[in-house]
Amino acid sequence: MRDRSRAASALRLVCWVGGFGLGVLMVGATYQWMSHRRDLRENPAPGKLVDVGGYRMHLDCTGEGSPTVILDSGLSDSSLSWFKVQPEIAGFTRVCSYDRAGLGWSDPSPHPRDSKVFAEELHTLLHNAGIQPPLILVGHSMGGFDVLIYAGLHPDEVKGMVLVDSAYPDLADRLPKLKTSLSEWRRSLEREEYGMRFGVTRALGRCGVGTPELTPKLRTVECDMSWIQETIAECRSMWDASAAEAGSVHSLGSIPVIVISEDPAKNSSEFLPEFEKGQEALMRLSTDGSRVTAVGSGHQIQKERPDVVVSSVRRVWKETQDSAEPRLR
Repeated sequence: MRDRSRAASALRLVCWVGGFGLGVLMVGATYQWMSHRRDLRENPAPGKLVDVGGYRMHLDCTGEGSPTVILDSGLSDSSLSWFKVQPEIAGFTRVCSYDRAGLGWSDPSPHPRDSKVFAEELHTLLHNAGIQPPLILVGHSMGGFDVLIYAGLHPDEVKGMVLVDSAYPDLADRLPKLKTSLSEWRRSLEREEYGMRFGVTRALGRCGVGTPELTPKLRTVECDMSWIQETIAECRSMWDASAAEAGSVHSLGSIPVIVISEDPAKNSSEFLPEFEKGQEALMRLSTDGSRVTAVGSGHQIQKERPDVVVSSVRRVWKETQDSAEPRLR
């Protein structure tokens, strides 16, 4: 009898602990869901949501003029990464930032997450939103892959390009530590994904952190399952599928291309030589290519030296205006 009593007590304890744990998870999941709903109400998309075939992508266009400048963010970043750049470019032409599917205010996509898909999704987004070429494409970091592929797929639409500390297709092959570092970050995100699902990441303040002005918006777009799942997927494809796809673009013809590179002083001695080779190779993709160094800036040039990005975009835009002017014979 005593053994049966002990067994029954143990069973009740297990059931109680299991029920309590399940209750905690349910509370956490509810907290996460309700908090994200509240964030979206308080920080709605600044642009418009455009249907691209059963899911919607966020596009935010400001200013007037032609060509239209398209801003493509780096790995895991949303359109918010251009908050210092877009208002300045809008002063002289139309400029659009957007969120890749699954990031920012965009819905997740059912399609594979690699740069060729990103380029085609962007093309559909612009077409469905009524944004007509010509275009000047601006890509930061992994976004450089996206815009290179876009230009390769739709060369008649692209009249200029600015690559902002862009990734280079074979850089990870030259520096295997880069691929290892990205894999380690991906694995940390995969572990964090469980905490995000039940509100732990949000409650501990480990997501959506930025300037006081941006933090509420960053929390809206980064403290969400969609963000972490999309980021993990982009990490998986970056140095394999996406790099190979970008590497298939061997020439940008004669369109003006400016490659903006971070300050060499911000790079490690091991990384610098291969980084320089990659940036030079990007510049040589066009017969009208040039390079600019963002003195004092690390990788996030659009945030640390937005003036360099704006002036480079203006130079490319001005060159397209000059080439469009009728010439006297």
